[in-house]
Amino acid sequence: MRAGDKAAVSALRATLGALDNAEAVPVEETELRGVALEQSPVGAGATEAVRRELSERSVVEIVRAEAAERLEVAAQLTAPAHTQRAARLRAEAAVLLSFLDGPATA
Repeated sequence: MRAGDKAAVSALRATLGALDNAEAVPVEETELRGVALEQSPVGAGATEAVRRELSERSVVEIVRAEAAERLEVAAQLTAPAHTQRAARLRAEAAVLLSFLDGPATA
């Protein structure tokens, strides 16, 4: 990937964010209110929770969903003023789908 490929960088950053969100463990509301300040854990990493480990299938589903979302929005951008935005979204979707298809053979 070239350093100047803005569509690829944008797609990959957003998808990494979606994957990071999927790995997050939900915090129960009762956990937020249950401990007095003086009893709360202290120190670096004291409040860190173990993150979920996504299966390969889950990762593929998330990447496909990110690509599908871009293609759906691009299809809705029919006005001439949105031509460049739609093209960029299609390019981002193509980047994501290329990772799922594997390396291209020459």
